[in-house]
Amino acid sequence: MIGLFGTWDYVVLLLVLLISSGIGVYYRFTGGKQKTVQEYLLADKNMPVMPVAFSLMASFMSSITLLGVSSENYTFGLQFIVINISYGIFTPIAAYLYLPVFFRLQATSAYEYLEKRFGNACRLAASLVYTTQMVLYMGVALYAPAIALEAVTGISQLAAILSVGIVCTFYSTIGGMKAVLMTDVFQSLLMFAAVFSIIICASMDVGIDGIWELATQGRRTELLNFSIDPTERHSWFTLIIGGGVTFLSLYAVNQTQVQRYLTVKSLKSAQTALWLNWPILTLLSLSTSFAGLAIYSKYHDCDPVCAKQITNRDQLMPYYVIDTMGHIPGLAGLFVAGIFSAALSSISASLNSLAAVTIEDYYKPLYKKIWKTDLPDKAINIRTKFIALSYGIVSIAVAFMAQFLGGVLQASLTIFGVIGGPLLGLFSLGMFTTTANQKGALTGLISGISIALWMAYGEPKPKDKILPMTVMGCPDYLNATATCMPEYQDDGEYFWLYRVSYLYRGVMGLIVTCVVGYLSSYIVNQICGAQDPATMDPNLFIPPLARKLEKQYDKNLKMHEMDKMLE
Repeated sequence: MIGLFGTWDYVVLLLVLLISSGIGVYYRFTGGKQKTVQEYLLADKNMPVMPVAFSLMASFMSSITLLGVSSENYTFGLQFIVINISYGIFTPIAAYLYLPVFFRLQATSAYEYLEKRFGNACRLAASLVYTTQMVLYMGVALYAPAIALEAVTGISQLAAILSVGIVCTFYSTIGGMKAVLMTDVFQSLLMFAAVFSIIICASMDVGIDGIWELATQGRRTELLNFSIDPTERHSWFTLIIGGGVTFLSLYAVNQTQVQRYLTVKSLKSAQTALWLNWPILTLLSLSTSFAGLAIYSKYHDCDPVCAKQITNRDQLMPYYVIDTMGHIPGLAGLFVAGIFSAALSSISASLNSLAAVTIEDYYKPLYKKIWKTDLPDKAINIRTKFIALSYGIVSIAVAFMAQFLGGVLQASLTIFGVIGGPLLGLFSLGMFTTTANQKGALTGLISGISIALWMAYGEPKPKDKILPMTVMGCPDYLNATATCMPEYQDDGEYFWLYRVSYLYRGVMGLIVTCVVGYLSSYIVNQICGAQDPATMDPNLFIPPLARKLEKQYDKNLKMHEMDKMLE
């Protein structure tokens, strides 16, 4: 069933897109007018904490996440919300171990750290991996919601992709980081509005107690899965350990987030922004999860997928909105605006960070190698804006190509997950140990990515076991059966590694990268000789190790001075 998108819905959606564009225009012609690279990429390092906290959340709470999390709780139950505990556990690790290193470095590209710690090859390898995953992700972030919305609202894929892609590229290119951060705040509020509109509508229909009671009857409120079996899709262990590693890969070492930390004036402000991000992120995650139960309360006895009203479960949320709120002028438009805003915030974050990485890691070194001089600041600013514009065009092109790639759409989403663990491992090797060297670190990175991709793409894999669905309550479904469940084979027939929870792919990538990287570095040090830790820059290590190295450095300096005096 395709719903009708009314005039007021289009008015609301157009207004949201115009406001986002207007913010970009405002920051283009106010303040420093985006004339310096520091203002364009780092917002002059004087942004207030609260907009940065919202932006940290919005950068990775994409439209895919909003549609997917609600579908997850509708299909598999509420167990997923345990992942929010991992965010609280791992926030101090990101804030007090990783973040101080990047703040001391004050480099626009996070991968400059890898060059200082290991060498140029490590920097280039990590930067290329990041660029590839983000280009694919931007295309998916544009394409995935377009599919869902086209199926139930009648908004064409062409209109959805072009409107979001062009508006996002426009304000990101002319307004720089300030525009990205401030639009993230506006778009975050719209995301909350979209999700709460569903919860309020369902509550008016059956009440909060009714939502919970129907979810309990459908076995969707079970939270006490403490199984340590790694093949269990979601348990407390997979969600806290796997979710924690995913959180660190995004909030501790990812260029998109590191760049946001550097837009505030001090390390304490950056840590405060990260701590404020946790409750904002958790509130949106929990409300989106409950929205999944709210949708289930409507379709508990007439599943739209089984009834062939929609083709996949990622369309559940927009289908519900059109089905239950489509008659209210502008409300469906507000919801679609929330979904578009989630896409806008993710893509704008990617455009700005990719521009920073490209200019710092590729263009400037290449320019210096060819012309034997540094790139002038004025030229950097112009080229950075052009690069951001180019990536915007590329993201639109990738979104259009995604419809012809079939399984690659899911593959690119998987890449975004599995690359994070090995990259976290690479940075951790550099920050947590003085033993690691470039050859060992690169060996670890390649090994970690290989094992994570093998786990992600190895076939055949067992199907995920969904909770019972039924179509018995469908009024026009004459040939209804009691349940609508796929057939499953015995999991024991599949290779064990392919049965491991998807959340452990990043964990395995992290472990393999660290273990192989450390052992390889140790072997190289034994053969070629190791660098004396006393000669290493303490600023490249986590604070506890940095303090130890500083004491050792001071001790060696005093001994050297005494030796000179004795001579």
